[in-house]
Amino acid sequence: MTTKAEPSANARTSPEGFSRLIYLNGRLVAKNEAVVSVFDHGLLYGDGVFEGIRAYNGRVFRLQEHLERLYRSARAIVLEVGMTPPALEAAVLETLRANKLRDAYIRLVVTRGEGDLGLDPRKCPRATVIIIADSIALYPEECYTKGLEVNTVSTRRNSSQAVNPNIKSLNYLNNVLAKIEANLSNVREAILLNLEGFVAECTGDNIFFIAGTRLLTPPTSAGALEGITRGCVMHLAPSLGLLPEERLFTPFDLYTADEVFLTGTAAEVIPVIRIDSRTIGAGAPGEKTLRLIRAFRELTSREGVPIPQ
Repeated sequence: MTTKAEPSANARTSPEGFSRLIYLNGRLVAKNEAVVSVFDHGLLYGDGVFEGIRAYNGRVFRLQEHLERLYRSARAIVLEVGMTPPALEAAVLETLRANKLRDAYIRLVVTRGEGDLGLDPRKCPRATVIIIADSIALYPEECYTKGLEVNTVSTRRNSSQAVNPNIKSLNYLNNVLAKIEANLSNVREAILLNLEGFVAECTGDNIFFIAGTRLLTPPTSAGALEGITRGCVMHLAPSLGLLPEERLFTPFDLYTADEVFLTGTAAEVIPVIRIDSRTIGAGAPGEKTLRLIRAFRELTSREGVPIPQ
């Protein structure tokens, strides 16, 4: 597979494809040409891994960390990506350059590839590699200034002994079921508990709470993904007078916290003001959370891998 993707014949002539080119197995193709086989095990079984990555002002934020996590996930499920990390990095940058995007959300997907109707991964000789670059606005700006309302849902987080949460897998049905519950209760996000009743994470975000000078978040052993934004916030916390800590906790700890917020690549850092109809703190985004939002945004403005012109 080549490092530099070659555009397909129709990629530059399709009005829709001109603005959105998709990287698919070594080629940049128009959006309507970006198709995979119905026998692809990513479609049939959710057999694959992915990353969500952000670009800010012409720089891809924490690209190396995202690629390292992707390859760790792939190794854990014995999936051969078929590209070296430098080649995949070059493909991400080329996809952004070809789409003339400087601020974007990148979805990097590696599936098991085309096989047969059986489960056996050995029937899939080659992985499918997809890179999608587009804009994203997961939450409206008012959610960052006024805060979110979230609910704890009945759907429990998959056991970490069944599917390790550090595998960022395409099989997201656990999260989708929790999101459905959030939609039915008319809130934007849902908190999942693990089988023991401890807080794990949300449908697409990690969760934190502040108690005094302590900043607490669930450990990955509770069912939480080791998020990239999560790690950034824990690194920034001491400079803002907060002591980061991973430990088990229950919804009670969230209800009685000074402040609660969520983190994620798409969400960034977003405050939570109500959980299960209970008001958190003063019922408005807390000052410490707002300081973390500012610090994180400042970090994204100065770090990243440059997108070639």
